Amino acid sequence: MAFSKKLKQFFFSTPKKNNWNGLIETYKDWLPVTKKTPIITLKEGGTPLIEIKAIADRIGKGVKVYAKYDGLNPTGSFKDRGMTMAISKAKEAGCEAVICASTGNTSASAAAYARRGGMRAFVVIPEGYVAQGKLAQALVYGAEVLAIKGNFDKALDIVRELSEKYPITLVNSVNPYRLQGQKTAAFEIIENLGNAPDWLCIPMGNAGNITAYWMGFEEYFHANKSKKLPRMMGFQASGSAPLVEGKSITNPETIATAIRIGNPVNREKALLVRKSSNGMFSSVTDLEIINAYKILGKEEGIFCEPASAASVAGLLKHKNDVPKNSTVVCVLTGNGLKDPDCAIENNEAIFHAGVEAEINSITKKMGF
Repeated sequence: MAFSKKLKQFFFSTPKKNNWNGLIETYKDWLPVTKKTPIITLKEGGTPLIEIKAIADRIGKGVKVYAKYDGLNPTGSFKDRGMTMAISKAKEAGCEAVICASTGNTSASAAAYARRGGMRAFVVIPEGYVAQGKLAQALVYGAEVLAIKGNFDKALDIVRELSEKYPITLVNSVNPYRLQGQKTAAFEIIENLGNAPDWLCIPMGNAGNITAYWMGFEEYFHANKSKKLPRMMGFQASGSAPLVEGKSITNPETIATAIRIGNPVNREKALLVRKSSNGMFSSVTDLEIINAYKILGKEEGIFCEPASAASVAGLLKHKNDVPKNSTVVCVLTGNGLKDPDCAIENNEAIFHAGVEAEINSITKKMGF
């Protein structure tokens, strides 16, 4: 009788509610919003912090390594954190259209949140330099896409000028509300670990995210929610490393399309973060990025886009500098499904094609 009652409760009980209401609602006391701000959300944020032992084992010294996997945000990248804020504030201001330049992730996020808020979305992309998964998203979300004969930096120059001359809101990371939303990832890391990490390893393109993370770490530290501040370790692709080389790159090139940016708009802010945190900027080759990309997928079951893997590649490159018994967090900014072509071209999987549809043929291939 008791067992029957338990079965009935199991099958007919009301499922527990998911109480995550998106990052604005969760962190509204830390964000520039009021009761009048219309919250445009897809329940972004609250992404997992995953221990990655395969990387820690390669470092040794009692080091613990975690991945902040922001590729599990609604549109598959960290951009959603900033976009919920940027679009909500644009809606509050009565804006009817937004615009951005993008290597892919910003366009997908801007389009999704703009449409969610009932606004038009225009995205300017460098023709032929946006991963197919990201372009597909922007199109499905209903963005009006303008592919230009030029790189991301030229696209950004254009949209900045357009936003100054026409009634349209720019939602690239020059928009201060973007960084306000993105800083919440630092809050989540501290809440998960109980403190800030010793190192925060992060890819850098336009350098808005490293700026936002530092903002979040500082705010929680000064509010006594953490006992220390991390060293901010920023990594760029060697063919697109203006912050490492100390000069703009006219024609940046890398397999990591999300960070293929030669003239980062948040350059000065990022340099200040490096100085304030006693951090370091370094570059990694495409080969090092792909190696980290493969390790994460094959040994940890984490599928990130190539640019994300730059954080792990950088950590491995500088593993001898990691202090003993320290805690390191690597930011994985985007989902691997963003760039399926890279995945197909860069893996060590065994793919048997043309196998006869019968048991003996299949088991022979399986080695039984």
